[in-house]
Amino acid sequence: MSEIKKFVYVNRKAPYGTVYALESLEVVLIGAAFDQDVRLIFMDDGVFQIKKDQNTEGSGLKNFSPTYNALGDYDVNKIYVEKESLEARGLTLDDLMDLTYEDEDDDWAEKSSISLVSADEIRDLMEDSDVVLSF
Repeated sequence: MSEIKKFVYVNRKAPYGTVYALESLEVVLIGAAFDQDVRLIFMDDGVFQIKKDQNTEGSGLKNFSPTYNALGDYDVNKIYVEKESLEARGLTLDDLMDLTYEDEDDDWAEKSSISLVSADEIRDLMEDSDVVLSF
């Protein structure tokens, strides 16, 4: 049996205006469905991908942000947000979606999937991964 590789998906782009955010989300869900050890990093303008209350009315674009709520159902619960990127954009953790998972090792308690980390911790996460995909 082959060893499970650690995949990290780095999201750096705003959620709309390019295909990167939606493509990343689709690839993450596919990878998780095939039991990859998935880690998501949101940095730079990518932090806007998981901002609460996104509204695309008037833009003609589909609001796909509710799909992020399904990540916990796919066992994607290692979501890292770069602290410096949030601060530079005037955002806090309270401005982000409540992404959660049910911890089977803790009597199915609902827990946050999001960890606020520094740029140095992001670097360490990337170095510790077998595959890094940047969107």
